[in-house]
Amino acid sequence: MGGFYLRVRATLPAIVLVLVFAPMPAMCGAASVLPATRPAVVELYTSQGCSDCPPADALLGKLAQRSDVLALSFHVDYWDRLGWRDRFALPAAKERQFAYVRRNSEDWVYTPQMIVDGMESLVGSDAARIERALAAPRAGVPLHIEVDGRELRVEVEAVAGQPAAQVTLLSYLRAADTVIGRGENSGRTLHESNIVRSCTTLGAWQGKAASFRVERASLPADAERIAVLLQQAGPGGIIGVAQADLPH
Repeated sequence: MGGFYLRVRATLPAIVLVLVFAPMPAMCGAASVLPATRPAVVELYTSQGCSDCPPADALLGKLAQRSDVLALSFHVDYWDRLGWRDRFALPAAKERQFAYVRRNSEDWVYTPQMIVDGMESLVGSDAARIERALAAPRAGVPLHIEVDGRELRVEVEAVAGQPAAQVTLLSYLRAADTVIGRGENSGRTLHESNIVRSCTTLGAWQGKAASFRVERASLPADAERIAVLLQQAGPGGIIGVAQADLPH
């Protein structure tokens, strides 16, 4: 595998995410009979201090243009010590990646790494394997997002026979260019896409219809879009996805 590697222990701290707004009581309604078609979710764990990451960043940029893929770039902070501080690094990104490592009983965390649908781990620049992982169509639990000037409303439909899952809100920046002044990518201009700026757990979904509200003021000022993931515990497989713009 390419990229940087970091040995981790199984006793890594658990993910702690801030609850933005308490969920409303679940809404009434009959369970959906058929799941909705959804995009595949690709999470790239990357760093501006990683010399092997730019090809993976470029691949994620291509995936971000596809309608059947939600491509997200999670910038970790554990390579900031190599001489360049990644301006998009989030502690929540590192915690989320470490949670995948614990679930898989792995000893190493590395960049660039891609996680497909919360389940399949791949080297982030391996375009052929990633393309194979994205080949099959996806179905999922229907999610809906409404955005107004003051708040977001997230609704999850009832679907019988589905496992319990967590509802996670992500905000992200569509694209950014960064001139790297130090470190292993010194002198390069990096173009990065769908950069995650916040990651927040809204609450649990137990198969019944549920509704959540989030104040827009709680999101980062540079966020341009949001995505909601319905993901089994572990973190496990992603079973629902919704996306929306954040008009300014």
